[in-house]
Amino acid sequence: MPRLKTEAAKESLLRRVRKQRLKYVTVLPSLITILNGVCGFVAVIFASKGAFAMAGYMVLLAMIADMLDGRLARMSKSTSSFGGQLDSLCDMISFGVAPAFLMFEVLQEFKLAGFAQPSATFASFLHRFVWLAAAAFISCEAIRLARFNVENEEDESAHMSFMGLPGPAAAGVIVSLIIFHQETLPELLTKDSRVFVFCESAIMYALPFLTLGIAVLMVSRIRYTHILNQYIKGQKPFSHLIWLLLGLGVVIWNIQVALVLIFCGYAASSFLKWLYYKVMRKGEPILSGLEDVTEWESEK
Repeated sequence: MPRLKTEAAKESLLRRVRKQRLKYVTVLPSLITILNGVCGFVAVIFASKGAFAMAGYMVLLAMIADMLDGRLARMSKSTSSFGGQLDSLCDMISFGVAPAFLMFEVLQEFKLAGFAQPSATFASFLHRFVWLAAAAFISCEAIRLARFNVENEEDESAHMSFMGLPGPAAAGVIVSLIIFHQETLPELLTKDSRVFVFCESAIMYALPFLTLGIAVLMVSRIRYTHILNQYIKGQKPFSHLIWLLLGLGVVIWNIQVALVLIFCGYAASSFLKWLYYKVMRKGEPILSGLEDVTEWESEK
C-alpha cells in the first residue's frame, strides 16, 4: 500500500512538471540577453590571447546588451521568470568570469609588475592573493545574482536603487582600469620614464585588492542608486542636465579616462556615504537616494 502511494505521488509530480513546461519565450529580449553572454565569452578568448583592451571593450558591449534586454522586456510587458534566469546566467559569464579572468591574465602577463622585487615570500603571498581575489569576485557575483533573483520585483518602480554594487558596475571598475593601462597610459607617458613605471606598478598593485573590495561591495547591503531611473529618466532639476553635459564633455575628451572616473566614482560613492554615516554620524539613517527623488516630486 505505501508503495502504491509513492508511485501515485511520483505520477502527480510528473504531471505538474509537464504542465509547467516552457512553451513561449520573448524572442528579441532573449536574443539580446544571449548576446550579453556571447560578449562575455569572447572577452575571455581575447584575454587568453593577450588582447586585454579588446576583452575589456567586449565586457562593456555586454553591459549595453544587459541594459537593453531588461528595458525591452519591460517596455513590451513581456518580463518572465525565464528571461530573469537567462539574464543571470549570461551575467555570470560577462560580469563574473570574464572580469576575474581578465584581471588574472593581465597580472600574469606583466609578471605581477613589481611583486617579485621585495622578497620571494611577499611575492608568493601576492601571487596567491591574486587567485583569492579572482575566486572571491566570481563567488560574490554568483551570490549577488542569486540574491537578486529571489528579491527582485518586476515592477519598474522598484528599480530605483540596487542592494549592493551591481555586477556590471563592479566589472566596469576592473575593465576600465585595464583599458586605461593598455591604451591611455602608454600615450600619456613614455614606457622608459619613471612616472610610467610608477603608474603601471600602482595599477598592478591595486588591481587585486580593488577586485576583492568590490567583490565584498557586491554582496553588501549598501544601496546604490539606479542612475538612469533617478537622474536621467523623467523630469529632473536643471542641475542634472549640467552634470550630464560635463560628463559627456569628459567622454568626448578621453573615453578611457571617463570610464575610470565613472565606474570607480560610482563604486566609491555609496560606500563613502555609508562610511560617513557609520563613522561620522554614528547610526543616522543612510539615504538610499530615493529620498532625493521624493523631495523633488513633492516640490513640483
